[in-house]
Amino acid sequence: MKLNGNAIRPGNVIEHNKRLWVAVKISHVKPGKGGAFAQVELRDIRDGTKLNERFRSSETVERVILTESKSTYLYAEDDNLIFMDTESFEQIAVPSSMVGEQADYLQDGMTVTVNSYEGEPISIELPATVTVEVLEADAVVKGQTASSSYKPAIVDGGLKIMVPPHIEAGTRIVVKPEDGSYVERAKD
Repeated sequence: MKLNGNAIRPGNVIEHNKRLWVAVKISHVKPGKGGAFAQVELRDIRDGTKLNERFRSSETVERVILTESKSTYLYAEDDNLIFMDTESFEQIAVPSSMVGEQADYLQDGMTVTVNSYEGEPISIELPATVTVEVLEADAVVKGQTASSSYKPAIVDGGLKIMVPPHIEAGTRIVVKPEDGSYVERAKD
């Protein structure tokens, strides 16, 4: 599907220079001299490299439609993560580097979205929030109001995140895997 250069939106996946890119940030620029253009920040889907590119409205780019399928996380094997498609029950091996740091939030039986292009898995989307258990939490320092009131804690998978002072070891909390931020105490 062809798109005009000024019709690109954040989240669109396009083919540019024989590679697949996702549009991250877009700003429309109208200089005093010359035609308007869209300044687009692109991120390579496969390796995460970034590129800033200018597209004029007269230029066209190829928009790529990815196939989304629900899959269940099974286990990790060497440098691969093994998922099972919930419809075809086919197992998919994905390099753990494709998931990145979010791989530490994967839990047995977790349902994720696998984005594929021409049958090849390209990216994995975890749920917006994940429930984890706090294994260790630092003690609260009384009177520490000058700095933020969050303290470091270690959760399942050995991840370090910042939590409010009332969270203790053994508490189950909800976390956003995309940035590791605390959301709320889990409702058990």
